[in-house]
Amino acid sequence: MLRWGRVAVAYLAASVSAIALAVFWRGASPFVYAEPWLTLPGALGHTYSLVIGLALGGAVAFSTRIFVTRYAWARNLHRELRPVARDLSTAGIGAVAAFSALGEELWFRGILQPWIGLWLQAAAFGIVHAQLRGPSRWAWISWATIMGLAFGAVFALTGSLAGPIAAHAVINCLNLSYLKSHDPEPRRRALGGLLSQRS
Repeated sequence: MLRWGRVAVAYLAASVSAIALAVFWRGASPFVYAEPWLTLPGALGHTYSLVIGLALGGAVAFSTRIFVTRYAWARNLHRELRPVARDLSTAGIGAVAAFSALGEELWFRGILQPWIGLWLQAAAFGIVHAQLRGPSRWAWISWATIMGLAFGAVFALTGSLAGPIAAHAVINCLNLSYLKSHDPEPRRRALGGLLSQRS
């Protein structure tokens, strides 16, 4: 099985375990927040959540490109994360994006947030991203914590996990594609092509 296949299967197993834990331990679905900030009838909460999540995902992915262009910390983080995406196929990017979004949202928002609250689940989400070993480790932890807060806020606002899953999947998919295709520091020709201009 390909490397991304193993990752997808691991996240799928995490998703199944989160659903089982929520049903047997809490007696409720992890896809629904029991006391949302907004009281929306029927499926409206899921619809609002999905629309907000897609907008959030697109905005974050777009801002990533701006940050990489303008800020050294973002370029460094991009460079250190590139090996994760470099060998992924298009199918691999889609699978990793979808299954990681599902598994992480079920565990951090669906299981942990109702138990320990918005802020602590976001901190835990950031800490789990500490596996990056380079100098950009703290930037990655901070970014993940902020994203955990944003995903958690959408969950608490609408009462539906549809938006956080959609936002997370869009961000992962677009940013893995960007990591694969964009080198923030392309190799330059010797002497910047000055010799060829003079000849």
